Amino acid sequence: MASRRDLDEDDVRSRPARSTRPRTKDRPDYSAATRGLVIAVDRGRTTCVLEDDHTIVTAMKSRELGKKSVVVGDIVGLVGDTSGTEGSLARIVSVIPRKNALTRTIDDNPGEERMIVANVDQMAIVIAAAHPEPRHGFVDRALVVAFDQGIKPIIILTKRDLADGKEFLSVYNGLDIELFEIQRGADLDPLRHALANKMTVLLGHSGVGKSTLVNALVESAERSTGIVNDVTGRGRHTSSSALALRLDPVSEDAETGWIIDTPGVRSFGVAHVNIERVIASFPEFAEAMASCPKNCSHIEDGCALNTWEGFDDPHKSRLSSLRRLLAAQ
Repeated sequence: MASRRDLDEDDVRSRPARSTRPRTKDRPDYSAATRGLVIAVDRGRTTCVLEDDHTIVTAMKSRELGKKSVVVGDIVGLVGDTSGTEGSLARIVSVIPRKNALTRTIDDNPGEERMIVANVDQMAIVIAAAHPEPRHGFVDRALVVAFDQGIKPIIILTKRDLADGKEFLSVYNGLDIELFEIQRGADLDPLRHALANKMTVLLGHSGVGKSTLVNALVESAERSTGIVNDVTGRGRHTSSSALALRLDPVSEDAETGWIIDTPGVRSFGVAHVNIERVIASFPEFAEAMASCPKNCSHIEDGCALNTWEGFDDPHKSRLSSLRRLLAAQ
């Protein structure tokens, strides 16, 4: 056997032996990656806030994660330059498993879901008392998704100075949902307390006043506002992408919350939602539903809820709400 001194260049391997090659299935260990909250995603660049010191960092996604793998609200792992200095660029290498995700179905393609945000505690459904007119269909569909994902819904009625809106809101009284009625110059402290210490996504049609509300809640937001077309009754998109903004604490010893402003939506499909989870949000009807015909839709003539003897006014309001939600499927 030749000694080390007897070896020449003909004996040196140009590639390591197969048994010594790194396994291609092995992946880098990113367990020590810096964690950050995604607050904006725009044209290939992602803005994150570091959990440790709240540094604002610009990052790009690792190719392995895919194009639409990161949304506002995600908690991600970052490597590289996380200093946040001008011109620096970190890399997102992992996405922490989400506790929930707000998605909607595309109208012309019910099989396609579009994720809006992730890891939210509350959904603030923003509607206008007038101009544009509020729509029960939109609110009901948003509630379907909230119930399905375990997100607490609240309803915010804006432009209260233009119309009363109480009749519209009355159908939701039985759902035990917090309702807020606001207008320009109104005291927002009750709403601020409801948003404190939570991640809340604002959801609504264009023109209902989401950006105006955001500017009132966060002085530094400077979100552009639009107008409503008098002919179509629809608003113009003023926000092109979702953006998370930190709220000022409601008191010196309180933690801060976050709100996520989203682009106005024209429609909100719910074909992807598991309807059984929506029904489970109305436990007071479980006894009556047990007597329903097999595969009952709970909105048909033969439904046992039609003849249930346990109804009072709150139950009737709740049943009307449930059936609107089921019909929205």
